[in-house]
Amino acid sequence: MSQELDNLVKSGRILSEVREFVRTMPIQDKPVLEVCEDVERKIRDFGANPAFPCNVGINDITAHYTSPYDDQSVIPANSLVKIDFGVELEGFITDSAIAISLNPMYDSMIVAAETALNEALAAVAPGRKLSEIGTVVERCIQRYGFRPIRNLTGHKIERYTIHAGKSIPNVSGMETGRFEVGEVYAIEPFVTTRDAEGAVNDGDAAYIFRFVREKGARSRAAAELLQYIHSNYKTLPFASRWIFKNWKEGDVQSAFEELTAKRCIVGYPVLVEASGKVVAQAEHTLVVTNDGCRVLTR
Repeated sequence: MSQELDNLVKSGRILSEVREFVRTMPIQDKPVLEVCEDVERKIRDFGANPAFPCNVGINDITAHYTSPYDDQSVIPANSLVKIDFGVELEGFITDSAIAISLNPMYDSMIVAAETALNEALAAVAPGRKLSEIGTVVERCIQRYGFRPIRNLTGHKIERYTIHAGKSIPNVSGMETGRFEVGEVYAIEPFVTTRDAEGAVNDGDAAYIFRFVREKGARSRAAAELLQYIHSNYKTLPFASRWIFKNWKEGDVQSAFEELTAKRCIVGYPVLVEASGKVVAQAEHTLVVTNDGCRVLTR
């Protein structure tokens, strides 16, 4: 475990540096594509890889939005922006997110998300039920006059696996698992307005994908592209724009469409707050210790 912890600590240190870069980044009126690529480039500059494509969620767009290769959208004034990113180093993953307010009316939502995160981290202990963290998060968010997103959760992390089976809810519930020493988790409260639905729906588009299976591609181009995807990203999520930018062998559009049709790769739909209300987010990665937890990304 000591070598694993060393690698996790290194991954977390890199992510912490990138967090500070993101926190001070001027983003108003900036192309979303540029934000995504700047964050991903910064991770690579530290000698690591993005654990997944940089997510930029504007207002009610809550998760899983990364720019397609031809994205023309920009970050508008008066918006609430979530930037979610991860670092992968030798397969060891840390994950974090911050929210940036371009309108003072959203500042208190960010405070609620960050306070809920800090209270949740303080409540982690070996043997404690994961569901108890959901209670902590929900009560904190409600204390600030907001609602949590009930169908998004934190998640256990393992080597080369971002979502490793156990979830940490953001509301009180019946999650039966418990924390165990040495496990790695990302806790990520999502906060929306009191009058919101408090849930997310799948959008129509997907720009983030993951490898599922080796067999199924019929054309040579699709089979070669699938091998490229598996070799470069293994089981980790990747952006469609990475493929369209880097793959130079033939008709990438038709090969990519074949792989999705055959479910050799599957997409993560963009998630949108069900009632169209704005959402804030905060996230850190931790490792469970004998006396609580160690935050790796702070």
